[in-house]
Amino acid sequence: MIELASSFLSGSYTPLVTPFRDGKVDFDKYAELVERQVRDGSHGVVVTGTTAEPSSLTIEERCDLVKVAVDSSRNRIPIVAATGSQSFAETAELTARAEKAGVDALLIVTPYYVKPPQRGLVEYFVEIGKRTTLPLMIYHIPGRAAVSVTPGTVAQIAERLPNLVGLKHAANDLEFLTETLTLLGRDFRIFCGLEALSLPMLVVGAAGLMNAVGNLAPGRVAAMCEAVKRGDLAEARRLHFELFELNQAIFLDTNPIPLKYMMWRMGLLDAPELRLPLVRLDENSQQKLDEVLRRAKLLGAQNSSATPST
Repeated sequence: MIELASSFLSGSYTPLVTPFRDGKVDFDKYAELVERQVRDGSHGVVVTGTTAEPSSLTIEERCDLVKVAVDSSRNRIPIVAATGSQSFAETAELTARAEKAGVDALLIVTPYYVKPPQRGLVEYFVEIGKRTTLPLMIYHIPGRAAVSVTPGTVAQIAERLPNLVGLKHAANDLEFLTETLTLLGRDFRIFCGLEALSLPMLVVGAAGLMNAVGNLAPGRVAAMCEAVKRGDLAEARRLHFELFELNQAIFLDTNPIPLKYMMWRMGLLDAPELRLPLVRLDENSQQKLDEVLRRAKLLGAQNSSATPST
């Protein structure tokens, strides 16, 4: 495994939503979202991860979002491009174009829908990884991809691929974290992708978080990572419980449906617009999320009177 600076790929890396306006990607708004992450203390940004609705985006839109993120960050925080697809050819193209755009690392999901065997996953990641010099992480999200990667498979890939430096783990399985770190060493960067497991995974040895809730409260999520890093578990627990209801709210419906609604209510988006097959929340769910935002002190007077759209 290639050696990384201790601060790189560590902490809170927010997977940003994709703002839409009248059916088109709003790149100006996206630049604003990147700037907010920098301003509010996130340690990095993930572009076109699951929260960004990547399967609803064209290749050109995904590449343009990467360019906007790189340009907007101006090297102040690292940019991780999620370049995975169900297709090897598409993943290879997205990966090459992301590297050319100047991203700092790659996050590549296990191919969804295909349901490959473990030996197929080994060859897939090795072949993709050989085509780039960038640090690469596997995105393990079996609930969406319908395939799991085992710690043993990760170790096989790492043995053949020096630039495999980590993994995003979005599954309710803490044992996976311990087994993978035992096989690959504590420097292997594992990021938590499930809000509910954020604190437990950080305490066990995860390098950081790639959580959708960072779109709502980036400073709080980053602060929790920093508290664990300095050994202040009392403060980390306080933040964990403070974020708990927001974390639950993210999954009131399919992500990012609730998230985009809450960001709109906070004034971060001009509209909670999605692409089909995702659709907006019903009125009852909107009211529930408004209450969550008020309790979290994220719904200010300037936007608390806005009329929710259905």
